[in-house]
Amino acid sequence: MPETPLVIGIGNRYRRDDGVGPWVADRLGSRGLRVVEASGEGAGLIDLWREADAAFVVDAMRSAGTPGTVRRFDARHGGIPERLFAYSSHLFGLAEAISLARELDRLPRCLVVYGIEGADFAAGEGLSPAVRAAAEQVAKRVADEIAM
Repeated sequence: MPETPLVIGIGNRYRRDDGVGPWVADRLGSRGLRVVEASGEGAGLIDLWREADAAFVVDAMRSAGTPGTVRRFDARHGGIPERLFAYSSHLFGLAEAISLARELDRLPRCLVVYGIEGADFAAGEGLSPAVRAAAEQVAKRVADEIAM
């Protein structure tokens, strides 16, 4: 029997929209899916998805785009734009983890990254309205992909 896909919610709950990954993970975890919350540190991400057959990663992006914009990347078949996920205190983050895992042949069979454009990364809790609406949409999309 295939392993249940893993959902990784990246972010910091106490930096407003940066908490969108954990928010989506919470929503999907309440539906019985296998989820984990991560800070976004690259080596830790590789360890998380190493044993997964399929992994879905959700993280905030910062590209000066419209808040709430959702982008989906098939990271198994291509990299992700490093500049979109550069709002991190880690020098070795998501984009670098994907590149290194590809070189080491440590990517899962399926690795999908959902990025949600944030608006507010200041200290505090709660998502901005546009990001919360996008997070609800992404939670549904991930659940639908896993159900396929």
